Amino acid sequence: METPADSEPPRRTSLRDEQKRLTRSRLIDAAKQLFTTQGYAPVRVDDIAAAVGCSRATFYLHFTGKPDVLRAIAEQGTLPSVQHFYEDLDHVLDTGSRKEFAAWMRRAIDWFQEYKDLLPAWDEATTLEPEFREVAREGMLSLPNVMTSYLSRWPIDRQDEAKLRIELLVAQLERFFTRWAMQGTIDVSAEEAANVLTDIWYPALQTPKG
Repeated sequence: METPADSEPPRRTSLRDEQKRLTRSRLIDAAKQLFTTQGYAPVRVDDIAAAVGCSRATFYLHFTGKPDVLRAIAEQGTLPSVQHFYEDLDHVLDTGSRKEFAAWMRRAIDWFQEYKDLLPAWDEATTLEPEFREVAREGMLSLPNVMTSYLSRWPIDRQDEAKLRIELLVAQLERFFTRWAMQGTIDVSAEEAANVLTDIWYPALQTPKG
C-alpha cells in the first residue's frame, strides 16, 4: 500500500537554492577565467567577485578563499578528466602493446595542450598556499589508485613502488610539457617527444617478473 511519504511529489529546488547554485557556478567560471589569463597570485577575491557583479561577502558565502575556489575548479573539471586519462592508461597497459602505449602518450600531450592555460595557476597555488599543496598531493595520489589492474599485477610488498612509478610519470610529463610548450626550452615535435617518452616509460611500467 502506498504511504503518504510515497505519494508526496519530489521536492523542487527553491528559487533561492537555484540562485545560490548559479552564483557559485558563476564564481567558479570567473575565477577560472582570471586564473587562466592572469595567473594565481595577482588575482584577488575582490576581482573574482567583481567579475560576476557580487560582493566580497557573497564570495565568502560560497568559498573560504582563493585556494577553495581553485579546488572547486579542479574537482569540477581537471581532476575527473585526468583520472579518466589514467584509467585509460590502465586499459592500455592491459593490452601489452607498445604501439597502444605510444598512442596514449600522444593523447597525454594533447591533454596537456587542452589544459595548459590553467597549469601555471595550479603550480603557483601549490607553491604559495600550504592548504592547496594538500589538494595537489591528494590529486597526485588519486592517479595510481584508479589504475587497479596495473596495481594488481605488482606484489603486495612493492605496491608503493608501483604507485611511485605512476607519480614519477605524471611529474615528468608535467615538467616536459612546461619546458616544451610553455617555456620553449625544448625544441622537439610532439610526435618525436611521444616516441622518446614511450621508450623511457613503456618498459618502466611493465610488471616485474619473478
